[in-house]
Amino acid sequence: MSHLDDKIVYFGVINLNINGKTIGSVDIWRSVVTKEMFCEEKRLGILDIVDYIGMSKLSSDQKWAIAVNNKRAPQDSWKLVKIINNGNLSIQDSDGETMNTVKVVNYNIVDEDWWSLLVEKNINRTVDISNK
Repeated sequence: MSHLDDKIVYFGVINLNINGKTIGSVDIWRSVVTKEMFCEEKRLGILDIVDYIGMSKLSSDQKWAIAVNNKRAPQDSWKLVKIINNGNLSIQDSDGETMNTVKVVNYNIVDEDWWSLLVEKNINRTVDISNK
């Protein structure tokens, strides 16, 4: 089978809630051939399109994750990120300006202000981000 036979298909969603109210979601797409995942965040009430064309790819040492900042208002606290296995990760905050550096261990943010969840472990689930 060649790469021309590959198709990217809708694979699922993660709904993000605060106290039972949906504030956004992450749409997940997957390659039929390679099983590679592609993700896009959707914020309730935000209709802006992303600043790139096509599906954003991960490098071999990255996974899709949702990073949550405990210090922000709940509706502005989350961000779809490409998380690394181990080391320091720079995350642009949901304000679009502030950069934060967090420690990552085994694809999990270890920080007093931030926490994360892997997309691959939460497909077709609703996650309440007000309860870490």
